Amino acid sequence: MPLHMTKIAYTSKSIGELRAWVETGEEAHMRTRYRPTRHEEMIGGSLYWIMDHAIVARTEILGFEQRPDTHWTIRLKPQLVLVDPKHKRAHQGWRYLTERQAPRDLEEGEEAGDAIPGRLAGRLTRLGLI
Repeated sequence: MPLHMTKIAYTSKSIGELRAWVETGEEAHMRTRYRPTRHEEMIGGSLYWIMDHAIVARTEILGFEQRPDTHWTIRLKPQLVLVDPKHKRAHQGWRYLTERQAPRDLEEGEEAGDAIPGRLAGRLTRLGLI
């Protein structure tokens, strides 16, 4: 099973804006300063997007290419797949996500429920309820 990663969609204010960026052309490209150490395991996996402290969508990772400026390009499939929202704390950069930790894709026509607010999710986790 491929490895996934999470990233905050900090330049997008809505899923519509994120979709417009991802689904423009043959591939979407995201620049990053450092290539993930486990990048080979991530090809075929997904980049899970975080908005408002919840994982809300994913995009398949096609590969990694080094740029002339020594940064890296993450090549993404130009398709945004909505997932069942899952609480995720904010973080800088990207984090690995295993298949077991990844939220499920939403079915065609299925609407996303609301993610549990961060503080409440933290309290419920400490109580062992989620």
